[in-house]
Formats: sequence, C-alpha cells, structure tokens
Amino acid sequence: MKRSGRSNPAGGTPLNSEGDLNISPRRQAWLNANLDAETRRWLDEDAKYFLHQSLSTPCLNVLTACAGPYLQDLQGKRILDFHGNSVHQIGFGHARVIEAIQQQMQTLSFCSRRYTNIPAIELAKKLAKLAPGSLSKILLTPGGTGAIGIALKLARVATGRFKTISMWDSFHGASLDAISIGGEAIFRQGVGPLLPGTEHVPPPDAQHCLWGCGGECTLKCADYVEYVLQKEGDIAAVVAETVRSVPFIPPKDYWKRIRDACDRHGALLILDEIPNCLGRTGKMFTVEHYDIVPDMLVIGKGLGGGIFPLSALIAREDLDIAADRALGHYTHEKNPVACAAALATIEVLEQERLLENARKLGDYALTRMRAMKQEHPVIGDVRGLGLLMGIELVKDRQTGQRATDLAEEVLYRALSKGLNFKLSMGNIITLAPPLNITQEQIDGALDILDACLSEATG
Repeated sequence: MKRSGRSNPAGGTPLNSEGDLNISPRRQAWLNANLDAETRRWLDEDAKYFLHQSLSTPCLNVLTACAGPYLQDLQGKRILDFHGNSVHQIGFGHARVIEAIQQQMQTLSFCSRRYTNIPAIELAKKLAKLAPGSLSKILLTPGGTGAIGIALKLARVATGRFKTISMWDSFHGASLDAISIGGEAIFRQGVGPLLPGTEHVPPPDAQHCLWGCGGECTLKCADYVEYVLQKEGDIAAVVAETVRSVPFIPPKDYWKRIRDACDRHGALLILDEIPNCLGRTGKMFTVEHYDIVPDMLVIGKGLGGGIFPLSALIAREDLDIAADRALGHYTHEKNPVACAAALATIEVLEQERLLENARKLGDYALTRMRAMKQEHPVIGDVRGLGLLMGIELVKDRQTGQRATDLAEEVLYRALSKGLNFKLSMGNIITLAPPLNITQEQIDGALDILDACLSEATG
C-alpha cells in the first residue's frame, strides 16, 4: 500500500495520530544505538512470525519483567512507564490482583456460555453501583472494540436508526465498525468501504480549532454537532471519547450542550472511556467531571488490572430491550478469572485512595509542566486532568504548527534515559502513569523530559 505523505493543516502527517510510527528512520537509529545482539535476534524472530503493521510489529524492544510503574527489558534496563497502554492504573503486577487471579483459577477458571458465576455477578453489581445516574445494565467483553460494537448495535435497536456522529481523529478500536466511527487515517485509509451513515465532525480541540477559537473553546464545535443532528434528522447516536487522550480536554459546558442536543433530536449519547476510566482523571469515570450522564458508557483497559483483557458496556436500565437479540455473545464474556482481577483492581483503587492521589499528583505535575512551558518556547500548551497529562510541542506558538519531528526526537531521547510515553497526533507528549505513582517518580520523569527538550533544541 502506498503511504500518503499529505500533511494536515496544523503540520504533521495524518498517519501519526495514534502513536509513534515503527516505520520511522529515527526508530531504526534508536534500535542500532541501544539494543544488543541478543535483543535484536529476538526482535528479528518476532518480525519473522507476526504480520507487520504500523504501531506494533516490527517492535521496539523485548521485555522480560514489569512491576509497579516499571518495565524491564532483555538487557536488564529498567524503564519508567508513563504509557502502559492505559492498563496500569494500579501499576503492573499488583499483589492483590495476582492473589485474586490465583485463587479464582484454583476453583472456576472458565465459565461456559449459558452459565454465570459469582465473580461476574459481583463485578456487574459493583460497576452498576459506581456508574453515574441510571447506568446500571452491563455487558462484558474481552476488549474495548467489542464493547463499542455492542453499543452501536444497541443504539440501532433502541432508536430504529443506524446513523452516527463521531469525531475526526478519534479512536474507538481497530475493527471495521470501530474504524468506521473512528477518525484516524492510519486505520481508515485504503481499506475500502466502511459502515454507512457514519458522519464525522471536528473535535473540541481549541488549540487547532476549525473555527479559530485560539485556545479558548467558544463551543462552536458543539453547535455544529447540533447542526448535523438537525440536518440529518435520523441520527441514532453521538459516539465520542469523553476526553481525547490528550489532544484536547473539552470545556465543562461542551458535554452539557451535546447532551441537550441529543435529547432534543432523539439521539443517544455513547461515551468511550476505555483508556481513561477507573480514576485516571481523578474521578472513577471521566464523565463525572462534566455533570452529565450518557446513555451508554464504554470502559476497559485498566479494568483487568493490567493483566487480563476486559471491557464493559454500561447502559441505562431502560435500554435493556434486546432480550431476543445477540448483542455480544463473546466466549469470554463472563470469564471468572478476569472478573476476579477487575474486582480486585477496583478494591485497590478504593482502599489505597488512588483517585485522591491522581488528583493531588496531577495538580503537582501540571504546575511543573507549566513552569517547563516558560523555559521551553517549543511547548505550545500543557494540559491535564488528574494523571492524564499532555505536553504539546509546536514550531511556533502563534500558528500552533505541530513540531512532529521534534516530538519524535524527544521520544527516543527519553527512551534512552529510561522513560516511556506515547505521542498523540504526532506532537503531543502523552503522560499516563499508574495512579499509585510517587511524587519522586513524577519528578524523575519530568526531569528527563526537561533535559531531552533542552538537548533537542539546544
């Protein structure tokens, strides 16, 4: 497939929105400079047997261990992980989760279809209790993409409509239905026809606003969502990430405006919190920052304690209307071991007061990041909600042009110094540490970033 080099209006390419590309020449240079012969041999074996695709195979490194906020590679190097694929809310290998998994495996290790089990029932009960408003009906899936698919099907059943509104540059999973509502070119381009009726609108990104908000959202993007709802007239659902991790954090009134618009036009509101649910933003669910209740909430990633793949759709009670349909029907829908891991994870979040820690250290980190912005002109913006944080690198603060090449250089310099993080939209350093991170570890990560920015721009 021929890859497009077309740039987006703010700089960068449309292919690097979800992360750093493994086809980058800088990636190869880093491999040559940092990895020994044994690691390269295993990477060659990996590349030999796995299908190649950007963002994964060929891979960056070979890991042998993980614990708390750290990874360890084959060479014994310890890496502070502020990426974690958003699964490590309570860190890697938490003793309480491992204990729960071991205990469950000794009794009921699998639950055949048509049966249920107590861990699954207890998890559904717990999620219903925690979720806001009348969100109290649950379906579990092995992954977030499957939960998104269930939400789309339920919206069709509930409304009798099939069209959706979603955001450009959004990510809801990699399956065909998920990329149809998703908005990232790296998943959509060149794959042929997608689902019909998937309308897209600009996201509430005040830094790169289509309407020229200049960094302060005027909610014209919300008005446009209602404009499309009115013009189409038969939208089943608005599907969006509550907070995009972290190209933008919508202003408080944004979701109130969208909630009201959905109600006026008979559309459901489906919020995707797969990567930032369960306390990452300082509240159990991100939508709690916005004082609204969606019709459906999709969560995942960290739900399995950073060990088991597990996601959930949480829907309004009155949407339990498809008893004669197969909405999900997944083999591991009620996996008792995964459910035991999830229950233990929530227990750790509550007993160790990790939401409070996320708020406290998130505020601390944001203060430090703002100080870094004063020192580094290439930092165009810093943002955060709890321990979901972003540093946006730009070529010019006035134009907001994305400094994608600089961001990639900082990424690989940081990896060499033992810090792992994700790049979003090509130029946003996305920092998502475990919620039990310490202030000392926050300082260590930001010290590395500070040094890398100085080296890359000096």
